[in-house]
Amino acid sequence: MAFPEGFLWGGALAANQAEGAYNIDGRGLVQTDVTTGGSVDSPRFVTYIDKDGNPGKASSMGHTGQIPEGAKFAVLDDEYYPNHQAVDFYHRYKEDIKLFAEMGYSILRLSISWARIFPNGDDKEPNQAGLDFYRSVFEECRKYNIEPLVSIWHFDTPLALEENYGGWTNRKLIDFYVKYAETIFNEYTDLVKYWLTFNEINNTTMFLDMFGGAASDAEYQDGYQILHNQFVASAKTVQLGHKINPDFIIGNMICGITFYPGTCDPADILANQHKWESGIYYCGDVQAKGKYGTYAKRLWKEHNVVLDITEEDLQDLKNGTVDIYTFSYYMSNNITTHTDQEMVSGNFSTGAKNPYLTYSDWGWAHDPVGLQYYLEKIYDRYELPLMVVENGLGAFDKVEEDGSIHDDYRIDYHRAHISAMADAVDNGVNLIAYTTWGCIDIVSAGTGEMRKRYGFIYVDMDDEGHGSLDRTPKDSFYWYQKVIETNGAVL
Repeated sequence: MAFPEGFLWGGALAANQAEGAYNIDGRGLVQTDVTTGGSVDSPRFVTYIDKDGNPGKASSMGHTGQIPEGAKFAVLDDEYYPNHQAVDFYHRYKEDIKLFAEMGYSILRLSISWARIFPNGDDKEPNQAGLDFYRSVFEECRKYNIEPLVSIWHFDTPLALEENYGGWTNRKLIDFYVKYAETIFNEYTDLVKYWLTFNEINNTTMFLDMFGGAASDAEYQDGYQILHNQFVASAKTVQLGHKINPDFIIGNMICGITFYPGTCDPADILANQHKWESGIYYCGDVQAKGKYGTYAKRLWKEHNVVLDITEEDLQDLKNGTVDIYTFSYYMSNNITTHTDQEMVSGNFSTGAKNPYLTYSDWGWAHDPVGLQYYLEKIYDRYELPLMVVENGLGAFDKVEEDGSIHDDYRIDYHRAHISAMADAVDNGVNLIAYTTWGCIDIVSAGTGEMRKRYGFIYVDMDDEGHGSLDRTPKDSFYWYQKVIETNGAVL
């Protein structure tokens, strides 16, 4: 089951979950900097000062915190913000990249923090310290023949753009984003070949019906307008990137979830099809095909959405399609119209429980066959090269008395998913890369925890920010090293 020659093996992390150094060298704030820790049972909160000067906090709802009118996001003295320090990749990147090289990586997915380059988002000139930092990171990757796969935006819009312009509901952000993208394209044209425009772009609308209670038409209006503005920004960026360097390979990034009908009731079959359309195809079709699907009008009509959309936008979408389709995959969900089904209750996990699957401590279905299904279904739809750019198991790890970490459960998880990828490749899917989430323990996006660990490298840090930050390879480190050495032949 060896993978094609030249297959890219590696891992993935995000700036806001790994770097720390949130307020040094000229970096501006992003929403994770005002987001507290949480757990599988308690949500993360965004903190603020209201118009009367009183501190407060509101549920972060993933990445779309809603604070009272007139309030300003703020860092409060009596709250703990795990992303402020994260795992200090900002100061330890050389040590970490050396470890990734020891595993045998040929690709490393990471993101640039927009607020390190343009602290307020609308600055006239970029922050040189930020440009210098990422140049050094990419040069360190190249030192070990590791291809950087760079996410331009990974849930880190500069907070000043949220407060001063209303965030991505405002079309002005398109030009701010394109200027940012142009800056880094020109700065790193000799160091970075692979780029991704927006991380898990489809989360914007998927989150609207994921957290219980029906979202309002106004929230759907904002959600679909945010997506449209990001689609246009992505399409303009693809066109610009190809002009700056024709060798650039630029992709989208989708939160990939395989949806199944909960029963063979035709109503469930149709509901499942509609879930694929709203959750997966809506964003994939625009970015990979250059146009909205025929079902889009139905989705807009369901929530009385009227988009601010121009003929120029439609032409940009047509001309700015991506070169590759990339996605994350962690789990599958069941969709049913029946109310007597046992439901899943977990971090970013919804729907009916699947009796044929097991579930993680955070309520995520363990479903490697779902990954094969997703790969084959998506490749058939778009016929673009695919990358799995996030896939991993969040779990509790125990450090033994001798300092070792025996994470057979993580090895089993990745073995099963790599086998599923191999089956999809055997069936004709053009899969070109696999970057696990994550290569090293980082702060969980969903819960803000450190104990929810994904990495092949253990970081000595707890949920309260205590620890040495020392790095220790787990058993999975050496297992993955062998997988890469044999190009997936030995699992």
